[in-house]
Amino acid sequence: MSGKRSFLYIALTLSLIAIANRSTNNMVTTTLAPLTKYVFGFNNFLAGVLEGLIFMATLISTSLINPVLSPSSRRKVFISCNFLISVLLIGFYLSTPLTVWIFTAIAGVAYGLIMPNLVTSASLVENKRLAERLLSLYSTSLSISLIIGPLLESYVLSIFSYKSVFLAFLPFSILSFVLSWLIKFPDAKREIHGMSALRNKGFISSILSITTYNIPFAAFTTFITIYGIDELGLPKNLAYFSYIPFFITSFLTRLFMTIRPFRSLRYPLLISVVITILGIIGVVFSPNLALYLIFMALLGIPHGSVFPISTIIIARATSSEERNAVNSYFLAYNNILFFIVPIVVGALSQFIGLGYAFVALIIPVIITATVFFLKYWNDSVLSR
Repeated sequence: MSGKRSFLYIALTLSLIAIANRSTNNMVTTTLAPLTKYVFGFNNFLAGVLEGLIFMATLISTSLINPVLSPSSRRKVFISCNFLISVLLIGFYLSTPLTVWIFTAIAGVAYGLIMPNLVTSASLVENKRLAERLLSLYSTSLSISLIIGPLLESYVLSIFSYKSVFLAFLPFSILSFVLSWLIKFPDAKREIHGMSALRNKGFISSILSITTYNIPFAAFTTFITIYGIDELGLPKNLAYFSYIPFFITSFLTRLFMTIRPFRSLRYPLLISVVITILGIIGVVFSPNLALYLIFMALLGIPHGSVFPISTIIIARATSSEERNAVNSYFLAYNNILFFIVPIVVGALSQFIGLGYAFVALIIPVIITATVFFLKYWNDSVLSR
């Protein structure tokens, strides 16, 4: 197989499994909170704790299990976990207020052993330019999944209950399992993990950059549907539909980055931070549904840009031996955010309401962005 055909094969396989896997993963993480609130009667705090559980379980498997497995063992676990997700979707459909906690924890562990290996696979092309393009394509595929998934879920919710949504996504998980056998894993005989990976410049800079967006996104993933229903009075399918304009602009941003990769990441990241702050304020204080959806679409731009920028930073600053560990710890850090933020926002909303809890997240965004730019503005990770 020629180099060009090999790259196209890798790109197609990776795109399809990314779309299938992330569609299902996003559905689970965004549906658990409204399922438990409106079907099982949980309050916002308990819904946030359950949401935090899936990310805590993911954190454990991503940070403690995945980095220490050999490439061959990781591949077997990766394939097994893709099969397990299909079983768990049926479990969620049959779940009770007790068993939903069990299925959520198991799903978190499984996703912690799936997602890091996808992003590592996307960066294994030896040509650095092609590797960055493939990382952008991978991110674009994630955005496509985040359009397809909410469209399907909005349609299902217009007819059926929250539980039925899990069965609707079963074909995606089956496709993920089939494609998981084709995913490339590193050939490195000795990979680096532990403190050396944690001290890596690529890891430190990437977690600072991703924090500028994932703090508010962790809150929105859990509570934006509840916000739409409780604060705006929207029906459940329309409340979930607000993700559509958000993920469309995210997709268009990542598509642009795939076609025209950024050499310098300074100003794209700075602009993304500014849009994040303005978008949060706009969503909370929108006087009508139309403006609310416009600001949700605006927030899709930093959602589309910050994740691929962070993964490109990792690719620029790591060797192939370091990359699996750094990617694992990077995603583990994201899961810490997705564990802590829903619990904090859920608790805070009990006192000041969801809207003002969202606005409070602007403070850590500004602090993190300031630290990042002071430390890395002139660094090579931002300019190639």
